[in-house]
Amino acid sequence: MPSRIFFTCVFLGLFCACSALSCRWMEHKFGQYSGNSLNLLDMMANNITNSTEGEEITVAFPDHLYSQASKASAEGKLSFAVHILKEISVLFEEDQSSSSWQEVTVENFLNVVNKQADELHSCIGAQGQSKKQNTKLHLYFKRLSNEILKKKGHSADAWELIRREVKVCLIKVDHLVSSLLPSNQNS
Repeated sequence: MPSRIFFTCVFLGLFCACSALSCRWMEHKFGQYSGNSLNLLDMMANNITNSTEGEEITVAFPDHLYSQASKASAEGKLSFAVHILKEISVLFEEDQSSSSWQEVTVENFLNVVNKQADELHSCIGAQGQSKKQNTKLHLYFKRLSNEILKKKGHSADAWELIRREVKVCLIKVDHLVSSLLPSNQNS
Protein backbone atom coordinates (compact mmCIF):
# COMPACT_ATOMS: atom_id res chain seq x y z
CA MET A 1 0.00 0.00 0.00
CA PRO A 2 2.73 2.57 0.83
CA SER A 3 4.35 1.88 -2.55
CA ARG A 4 1.08 2.73 -4.35
CA ILE A 5 0.85 6.00 -2.47
CA PHE A 6 4.51 6.73 -3.27
CA PHE A 7 4.01 6.07 -7.00
CA THR A 8 0.83 8.13 -7.00
CA CYS A 9 2.71 11.03 -5.41
CA VAL A 10 5.56 10.67 -7.91
CA PHE A 11 3.08 10.58 -10.80
CA LEU A 12 1.25 13.67 -9.54
CA GLY A 13 4.55 15.47 -9.01
CA LEU A 14 5.66 14.72 -12.55
CA PHE A 15 2.27 15.68 -13.95
CA CYS A 16 2.32 19.02 -12.12
CA ALA A 17 5.91 19.72 -13.17
CA CYS A 18 4.94 19.19 -16.80
CA SER A 19 1.67 21.09 -16.72
CA ALA A 20 1.23 24.24 -18.77
CA LEU A 21 0.78 26.30 -15.64
CA SER A 22 4.30 25.54 -14.44
CA CYS A 23 6.05 26.35 -17.70
CA ARG A 24 8.89 28.63 -16.66
CA TRP A 25 9.35 30.27 -20.07
CA MET A 26 5.68 31.17 -20.23
CA GLU A 27 5.76 32.66 -16.75
CA HIS A 28 9.02 34.58 -17.15
CA LYS A 29 9.50 35.39 -20.83
CA PHE A 30 6.20 35.26 -22.69
CA GLY A 31 5.16 38.79 -21.74
CA GLN A 32 8.49 40.18 -22.88
CA TYR A 33 8.30 38.40 -26.24
CA SER A 34 4.65 39.34 -26.69
CA GLY A 35 5.49 43.00 -26.10
CA ASN A 36 8.44 42.76 -28.51
CA SER A 37 6.28 41.31 -31.29
CA LEU A 38 3.72 44.10 -30.90
CA ASN A 39 6.45 46.76 -30.82
CA LEU A 40 8.00 45.37 -34.00
CA LEU A 41 4.60 45.48 -35.72
CA ASP A 42 4.23 49.10 -34.62
CA MET A 43 7.70 49.87 -36.04
CA MET A 44 6.53 48.49 -39.37
CA ALA A 45 3.58 50.90 -39.29
CA ASN A 46 5.92 53.84 -38.85
CA ASN A 47 7.49 53.04 -42.21
CA ILE A 48 4.34 53.19 -44.34
CA THR A 49 1.86 55.72 -45.63
CA ASN A 50 -1.59 55.86 -44.07
CA SER A 51 -3.56 55.22 -47.25
CA THR A 52 -5.43 52.30 -45.60
CA GLU A 53 -6.50 54.34 -42.56
CA GLY A 54 -10.28 53.97 -43.00
CA GLU A 55 -10.22 50.68 -44.89
CA GLU A 56 -11.76 47.71 -43.09
CA ILE A 57 -10.50 44.16 -43.30
CA THR A 58 -12.90 42.00 -45.31
CA VAL A 59 -11.95 38.76 -43.55
CA ALA A 60 -13.28 38.66 -40.00
CA PHE A 61 -11.39 36.84 -37.26
CA PRO A 62 -13.38 33.78 -36.15
CA ASP A 63 -14.27 35.17 -32.71
CA HIS A 64 -16.33 32.10 -31.85
CA LEU A 65 -13.12 30.04 -32.02
CA TYR A 66 -11.42 32.46 -29.66
CA SER A 67 -14.38 32.22 -27.27
CA GLN A 68 -14.15 28.43 -27.35
CA ALA A 69 -10.40 28.55 -26.77
CA SER A 70 -10.77 30.94 -23.84
CA LYS A 71 -13.01 28.34 -22.15
CA ALA A 72 -10.67 25.43 -22.95
CA SER A 73 -8.13 23.74 -20.73
CA ALA A 74 -4.68 25.26 -20.32
CA GLU A 75 -3.35 22.96 -23.03
CA GLY A 76 -6.25 23.87 -25.31
CA LYS A 77 -5.54 27.58 -24.84
CA LEU A 78 -1.84 27.08 -25.54
CA SER A 79 -2.54 24.92 -28.60
CA PHE A 80 -4.80 27.64 -30.01
CA ALA A 81 -2.19 30.33 -29.30
CA VAL A 82 0.57 28.26 -30.92
CA HIS A 83 -1.60 27.66 -33.98
CA ILE A 84 -2.21 31.42 -34.39
CA LEU A 85 1.51 32.17 -34.03
CA LYS A 86 2.46 29.54 -36.59
CA GLU A 87 -0.15 30.82 -39.05
CA ILE A 88 1.16 34.38 -38.61
CA SER A 89 4.65 33.16 -39.36
CA VAL A 90 3.49 31.44 -42.55
CA LEU A 91 1.58 34.56 -43.61
CA PHE A 92 4.65 36.76 -43.16
CA GLU A 93 6.75 34.43 -45.31
CA GLU A 94 4.82 35.65 -48.37
CA ASP A 95 6.18 38.19 -50.87
CA GLN A 96 6.77 41.50 -49.07
CA SER A 97 8.78 43.19 -51.80
CA SER A 98 6.10 45.91 -52.20
CA SER A 99 5.97 46.74 -48.51
CA SER A 100 8.13 49.54 -47.20
CA TRP A 101 9.16 47.55 -44.15
CA GLN A 102 12.79 47.16 -43.30
CA GLU A 103 13.81 43.58 -43.89
CA VAL A 104 15.60 43.35 -40.55
CA THR A 105 12.42 44.40 -38.71
CA VAL A 106 10.42 41.67 -40.44
CA GLU A 107 13.15 39.11 -39.68
CA ASN A 108 13.19 40.15 -36.03
CA PHE A 109 9.40 39.96 -35.89
CA LEU A 110 9.40 36.45 -37.37
CA ASN A 111 12.15 35.35 -34.97
CA VAL A 112 10.13 36.58 -31.99
CA VAL A 113 6.88 35.00 -33.21
CA ASN A 114 8.59 31.68 -33.98
CA LYS A 115 10.31 31.70 -30.58
CA GLN A 116 6.94 32.28 -28.90
CA ALA A 117 5.36 29.43 -30.87
CA ASP A 118 8.22 27.02 -30.14
CA GLU A 119 8.41 27.81 -26.44
CA LEU A 120 4.64 27.72 -25.91
CA HIS A 121 4.50 24.46 -27.83
CA SER A 122 7.09 23.01 -25.45
CA CYS A 123 4.78 23.99 -22.55
CA ILE A 124 2.01 21.79 -23.87
CA GLY A 125 1.89 18.28 -22.47
CA ALA A 126 2.22 15.27 -24.77
CA GLN A 127 -1.56 14.76 -24.78
CA GLY A 128 -2.20 18.33 -26.00
CA GLN A 129 0.46 18.16 -28.72
CA SER A 130 -1.27 15.36 -30.57
CA LYS A 131 -4.42 17.42 -31.24
CA LYS A 132 -5.22 18.33 -34.81
CA GLN A 133 -4.89 21.92 -35.90
CA ASN A 134 -8.06 23.95 -36.08
CA THR A 135 -9.23 23.92 -39.70
CA LYS A 136 -11.40 27.03 -39.36
CA LEU A 137 -8.49 29.01 -37.93
CA HIS A 138 -6.26 27.82 -40.77
CA LEU A 139 -8.90 28.86 -43.32
CA TYR A 140 -9.08 32.33 -41.75
CA PHE A 141 -5.37 32.87 -42.37
CA LYS A 142 -5.66 31.33 -45.84
CA ARG A 143 -8.44 33.81 -46.65
CA LEU A 144 -6.24 36.68 -45.39
CA SER A 145 -3.60 35.54 -47.84
CA ASN A 146 -5.97 35.02 -50.78
CA GLU A 147 -8.50 37.80 -50.30
CA ILE A 148 -6.17 40.53 -49.07
CA LEU A 149 -2.61 39.87 -50.17
CA LYS A 150 -3.11 38.08 -53.47
CA LYS A 151 -6.10 40.12 -54.65
CA LYS A 152 -4.19 43.34 -53.94
CA GLY A 153 -0.98 42.03 -55.50
CA HIS A 154 0.95 41.91 -52.20
CA SER A 155 0.89 45.73 -52.25
CA ALA A 156 2.03 47.93 -49.39
CA ASP A 157 -1.63 48.72 -48.65
CA ALA A 158 -2.47 45.01 -48.47
CA TRP A 159 0.42 44.41 -46.10
CA GLU A 160 -0.73 47.29 -43.89
CA LEU A 161 -4.17 45.67 -43.62
CA ILE A 162 -2.49 42.36 -42.73
CA ARG A 163 -0.21 44.08 -40.19
CA ARG A 164 -3.20 45.63 -38.43
CA GLU A 165 -5.13 42.34 -38.41
CA VAL A 166 -2.10 40.41 -37.13
CA LYS A 167 -1.74 42.92 -34.31
CA VAL A 168 -5.31 42.10 -33.20
CA CYS A 169 -4.46 38.37 -33.38
CA LEU A 170 -1.32 38.86 -31.27
CA ILE A 171 -3.29 40.78 -28.67
CA LYS A 172 -5.76 37.87 -28.52
CA VAL A 173 -2.84 35.43 -28.06
CA ASP A 174 -1.44 37.63 -25.30
CA HIS A 175 -4.77 37.68 -23.45
CA LEU A 176 -5.23 33.94 -23.84
CA VAL A 177 -1.77 33.02 -22.57
CA SER A 178 -1.76 35.68 -19.85
CA SER A 179 -4.95 34.16 -18.45
CA LEU A 180 -2.90 31.08 -17.60
CA LEU A 181 -0.21 32.88 -15.63
CA PRO A 182 -0.31 32.45 -11.85
CA SER A 183 -0.54 36.23 -11.33
CA ASN A 184 -3.81 36.25 -13.32
CA GLN A 185 -5.32 33.06 -11.87
CA ASN A 186 -7.02 34.82 -8.95
CA SER A 187 -8.56 37.68 -10.91
